[in-house]
Amino acid sequence: MKTKLLILALALAPTLFGQQDEMFTHYSFNTMHVNPAYAGSRDALTLVGLHRSQWVTFPGAPVSQTFSAHSPIFKDKIGLGVSLSNDKLGPNSNQGYFVDLSYRLKLGTGNLAFGLKGGVNSFSSNLDELYTNDAGDQQFAGNIQSSLIPNFGFGVYYSTERFYAGVSSPRLLENQYLADNINSGSQERHYYFIAGGMLDIAKSKNIQLKPTTFVKYVEGAPIQFDLTALVYFNNRAWVGPMFRSGDSFGGLAGLNITDQLGLGYVFDWSFANRTGTYNSGSHEVMLRHDFIFKDKGVKVSPRYF
Repeated sequence: MKTKLLILALALAPTLFGQQDEMFTHYSFNTMHVNPAYAGSRDALTLVGLHRSQWVTFPGAPVSQTFSAHSPIFKDKIGLGVSLSNDKLGPNSNQGYFVDLSYRLKLGTGNLAFGLKGGVNSFSSNLDELYTNDAGDQQFAGNIQSSLIPNFGFGVYYSTERFYAGVSSPRLLENQYLADNINSGSQERHYYFIAGGMLDIAKSKNIQLKPTTFVKYVEGAPIQFDLTALVYFNNRAWVGPMFRSGDSFGGLAGLNITDQLGLGYVFDWSFANRTGTYNSGSHEVMLRHDFIFKDKGVKVSPRYF
């Protein structure tokens, strides 16, 4: 019965105020998903794909995928990218298709970029999949099938070789979802702050520490922050803990298989609610490839971030 009630609550999530955007622990590898000003910042044509299975073995638990591609253009002043996402939560499905554009200028020892994101979301909810005791409950009488709903957002991103910070709101419009005027909900506006750095721990042995944070705010929910501390070995392998306030803790590990290809994995477990009794934690996989540009035969390495 508890399982059925939680699935029901998840199904109603689009009608509630709270966090709705897809959540990824690999946020420092997937920055353009929330901040369009990041587009083109790696000085390479970069492809990133992520898959997250949350609360594994729990029926109706969230499953999310995202893919992005971005590159600098026009003498590295402009960044252009595309980002696609798919999010499944119980009977609910949400797809996003967005284009990202950034403008970058020199500021001190780094670059300051301004970005715009524009695109569409497609939301649907198959309420027929839900079991209710009252077969005549009108709240579940019709499925939600939305058309393509436009949205846009903005971001600001500053980075040097060993530091970055940014603020953004990737979807500013609070669009409404309707099904026969019975079931309704809206996209809530999210705000993000990101920051991170790269510190030398043992320079002679090429061991570095990469601390990062990711702060999220949406009306009707507590401010939530993520913290990670990745230790890099010869810029080839990394490992470290993660913590998400009011939610979970876990660990990340990854490997730069080549100078261009990186693979990452995350496991985290929720401590803030009783879902840990009914599931085996959350898993996330990341794959990133940089097509590094060459200028006059000299290879230019991508940035740390």
